[in-house]
Amino acid sequence: MKKVAFLLTNDFEDSEMQKPYEAIKAAGHETVIIGLKKGEKLTGKNKQTTYTTDASIDEVKADQLDTVVIPGGSSPENLRLNKQIQQFVKDMDSQGKPISAICHGPQILISAGFAKDKTLTCYPPLKDDLINAGANYVDQEVVVDGNCVSSRIPADEPAFIRETLNKLRTPVPQSLR
Repeated sequence: MKKVAFLLTNDFEDSEMQKPYEAIKAAGHETVIIGLKKGEKLTGKNKQTTYTTDASIDEVKADQLDTVVIPGGSSPENLRLNKQIQQFVKDMDSQGKPISAICHGPQILISAGFAKDKTLTCYPPLKDDLINAGANYVDQEVVVDGNCVSSRIPADEPAFIRETLNKLRTPVPQSLR
C-alpha cells in the first residue's frame, strides 16, 4: 500500500479529483488530501463534490508520501504561488517520486520550476505557459516522462488514472487498459 497525496483547494475540476481519488483508494492505497489548511471543506467548481483536507501543506513532508496527484480546475492556480506547495513538489521530484498532474495541474509544476526540460501535456490553452517554462509540450491524452504523468482534460482521465496506477506499481483495472 502506498500513501498518495492530492494537492487541493476550492474550485477543482470535480471529476479530475473524484475519479483518480476513487481509483487509487479502490486499488488499496491510502489517500491524503493536502491543502492550505487542515480540516478545510473544499468544493469543486461544478459544485458536484466536496472534500475535507486531511493535512495542511505545512504539516507534511515529501518523505512521508509515495506520490502526489494534482487535479485541475482553478485549484492549481490558487495553490501555485504557495512556496510550501512548490517546495513539496520539488522535494517529491528530487526523491524520484511520481507526480501526476491533469488539466491545469501543470501550473504548479511550472511555478515549482519542475517543467523545464520535461515532456508534458496540459489543458490546451496553457500550452504556451508550459513552452515558456521550458517544457516540451505534446498534445496527447497522457504523457509519461520519468516520474511525471500529465494529461489534458476530463476525457483523458482513464489514461491518466492508468498511468498513475502504473507509477504506483498497482494492477490496472481491465476497464482502464
